[in-house]
Formats: sequence, structure tokens, C-alpha cells
Amino acid sequence: MITGKNYIGNKLSSLGSKTFGTFNPESNTENYWKFYEASDAEVDEAMRLAHDAFKVYKTMPGKRKADFLNQIALEIDALGDELIKVYCEETGLPEGRANGERARTVGQLRMFANLIEEGSWVQATIDTALPDRAPMAKPDLRKMMLPLGPVVVFGASNFPLAYSTAGGDTASALASGCPVVVKSHPMHAGTGELVGSAIIKAAEKTGMPNGVFSNLNSSGIEVGKKLVEHPLSKAIGFTGSIKGGRALYDMAANREEPIPVFAEMGSVNPVVFLPRALKEKGKTWAKTYAGSINLGAGQFCTNPGLLFSVDGPELDSFIEELATEIVKVEPFCMLNPQIKKNYQANKSKVQSETGVQIKASLDDSSDNYANQALAVVSGSTFIANKSLQNEVFGPFSMIVKCSSIKELESAITVLEGQLTGTIVSESNEIFDYKEVVAALQNRVGRLIFNGVPTGVEVCSAMQHGGPYPASTDSRFGAVGSQAIYRWVRPVSFQNWPNELLPLELQDDNPLEINRTLNGDLIQNNSKR
Repeated sequence: MITGKNYIGNKLSSLGSKTFGTFNPESNTENYWKFYEASDAEVDEAMRLAHDAFKVYKTMPGKRKADFLNQIALEIDALGDELIKVYCEETGLPEGRANGERARTVGQLRMFANLIEEGSWVQATIDTALPDRAPMAKPDLRKMMLPLGPVVVFGASNFPLAYSTAGGDTASALASGCPVVVKSHPMHAGTGELVGSAIIKAAEKTGMPNGVFSNLNSSGIEVGKKLVEHPLSKAIGFTGSIKGGRALYDMAANREEPIPVFAEMGSVNPVVFLPRALKEKGKTWAKTYAGSINLGAGQFCTNPGLLFSVDGPELDSFIEELATEIVKVEPFCMLNPQIKKNYQANKSKVQSETGVQIKASLDDSSDNYANQALAVVSGSTFIANKSLQNEVFGPFSMIVKCSSIKELESAITVLEGQLTGTIVSESNEIFDYKEVVAALQNRVGRLIFNGVPTGVEVCSAMQHGGPYPASTDSRFGAVGSQAIYRWVRPVSFQNWPNELLPLELQDDNPLEINRTLNGDLIQNNSKR
């Protein structure tokens, strides 16, 4: 049952006087729940509880934390149809999408549970002492990853489950040993409360300290600002716009004690179509990319927003095919009227730029439904106008017609950082474009060959991040098991008594984890 209250640790609370509601974009009506915006006192209490919980939680064995994550997964599944119903009513997204996202969410939790139960992720590294070394003795040094402290997670608008309350940021932070305070996204506060209740139940059933998780409501920016500025916050996780992510980044940097912000922000996900690929399979690729551009009304951070190729008859044919295919797709409902409004404004702004030609545009659709569009611009115009790189969050893409391979390389080189870059090639054609591939690799976090960028596999090899402004730190990603390393730091123990060391670093390796000993990888106490 949705109460509209905040979870301050395991307590439901509604001290604030400001309330707000969520909106059903499919029916174009207000939902009937009212949510209480967290007060200053509730923000402070949540952070203090998280701070106290950290003292206990950070030292819990991986097995106990894994039990907690697995129980969260069970409790989310136990929410059943109620969660799916509320999800759909707050987003306009179909049940199939809701079920798929729930499966991904619980899958992420179980993935991190397996990771921390096995234990090698802490990167235990031991260099034993050499007391007789000349001219100076070598000390005993042992290093491992330790959690930072309370993490503030901002729910994402476009993924109410997988990137929000119990999504990848929360799952990875809890796995690392960090308590989490979620600033719930106002567009799906009801979904957030239901998932928050599942996390609280799991915490109670597995004996976690009160304050290991809190969920705060807010319709604006004030609660998030207070959470970032709170002296007990130690790191921030965010998925959203460049404007929002950069504001948090600057806010965190200006604190008396600056803290890291791991923000996944905007991306236009460039795709390079090589000429032979368009000549031989242009119709197939046009249909494939019409589907990718329109997927979920284009409300994916991996939506292919820029398509590059060298001018010629193959590209002209492809443009006509894509223009035909893109308007065949039935329009999708967008997440919120404001998102639809922003999409229309940003699309119109790009289309009004000098040199931009409209090749396809669906007539205005029903309330809150996106009308897809395709534009074309020359390579020289694109290179000269940086604003043409701005993300249009919705089913919109622009084709950049380059006059030569050299201009294609230059157009890729001037790109801002991106989450993904794709090469579409036929046979061995790609070997003639090594400089283009190298330029693209320099601008992205994930290189795709003969595919589409939409769709992010949750696994250890996934990199979901890229050079700024795709993310604030290109060394980390927000998806997959490696996401845990955003919330930890390396600590070395020098000449420390064995019995006082963390179990991961003790001589007899009681946890039987993989470790590095004097430069050699040791697996379960035996040299590999």
C-alpha cells in the first residue's frame, strides 16, 4: 500500500507540509496518491542514521550482505502485480517493459550478491616484509578496497526500477558496504515507495542496521541539494541530464569536504555506416535503426541520435529508406507531459539550425505521445556548429553527410564524450577505416560492431560510461559488477598485526578468496 510518506530508515515519516502527486501520461490524468516532501529534519535524520549504520554495515561479512541483497530481490518479486500496476500508471510504459525491468533489477541484485559472497572483488594484495633487504628493510604491506560511507542515489526518470530505488547504483553501493539514501524521482514516487518498502523488509529480515537504507520524496531540487551538501554524505550516484549532473558535480566539489559524483548524463551515441554496408544491406539497416530510434519513444540514454556516413548514392538511398521506415513505427507514450514538451522544444531548436534539412517528421500525435523525426546535415556544417551535438531526448536522429573519409574522421573527432559508438560494416570493409575507428574509440565508453546501441547487458565486461559529458568519470561505469568500484577506496595496512587485519588480508586467507601475493595471483590458497 502506498502511504506517500518517506522512509527514514525503517520508519515511515511525513513531517513536511509540502505534498505533490504523480501523473499518468497514458490517460493524461493525475494519479490519486499524494506524497510528502522530505523536511530538513528528515533529511538530517536519514543521513545520521546512515552514518551510524555504516559503522556496523561496513564490517559485515560478504555473506551477510549477500543475504540482504538476495532478500531484496525476493521482496521486490513478492510485490507482484501491484508494483507493475503502479509502474505503468506513473510512466505510461507497457506491462512488458515493466516486467522486463523488474527482472533486470532483481538480476542485478543477485549478481552483486554473488560477487560479494565470493569476495575477490576487494582486490586483496599482499607484499610481505623483507627485513634483511639492503640498504633498507622492506615493510609488510597489505591493501584492499574499503567502502566510502553513506551514498546518496538519485532515481532516474526513464528507468523507475533498474536505475532508481533498488537499481544499479543502490545495489552496487549496498554490495560495497555503503548505506544508501535515495532521493526518489518525483515522476514515479509511488513505484519508489513500493520498492523502498521491499528493501526495508529485507533489511529487517536479514538483521541489517537501521539506516542502511532510506527513501526520501521530493518534487523539486531542494531535498537533493541538501543531501549532496550534508556533511555525512560521502558519494553521489546520478542518472539524468547534463544540466542536472553538472549541477550536482559542482555542488559536491564546492563542499568543505568535496565528494565524488558518479553521474551518467547525456549521450547521442554516434553510429558510423560504412558505404559498402549501406550498398549491400541498406534496407535492412534502415528498418533496424528505425526500430532502435523509436524504441521506448527514444527515452534511452543509448538512443542513436547521430548517424554518420560518406556522401554518395548508397547514403542517399539509405536516407530515403530510413525516412520511410521511421514514420511507420507506431508512436509511443512519453514518460511525462514535461518530457514531451522538452522533446518538442529541443527537436524544434535543432531543426531550426542553419543547414539542417528535415527528411521525415510524423504529424503531431496524441497527448504525451512522441512524434518521431529524422534530419540531415552536411559534415562541414556539423563540425562548425557544436550545438548540433545536443541530445534530443526522444525519437529523433540526425544523419551527418560527410564529403570524404577525412571529413568523417574530423566529424567524429569533434564529438563530445559519448556512452557508445557503433560501426556498421560489410565484410572486411572496416579495415579501410582504421583512423575513423580510432577516433570513435577515443570518444566513447563502448564500441559496437554491426549492431544497435539500445540495450545494455548487465555483466562484468559492460562499460556504461564514457568521456565527459557522457559521465563525470570515464574510468567507471554505472552497469555491471564493476560499478561497485565507484563506492570504495584502496587502503594499505603497513606492519599490521595479523589478528587485527581484515579477514581478506590475514595470512591464512580464511575467506579463501583470490589474492595477489608478492606479485603472483593466488587462487584459494594455491598458486594458479
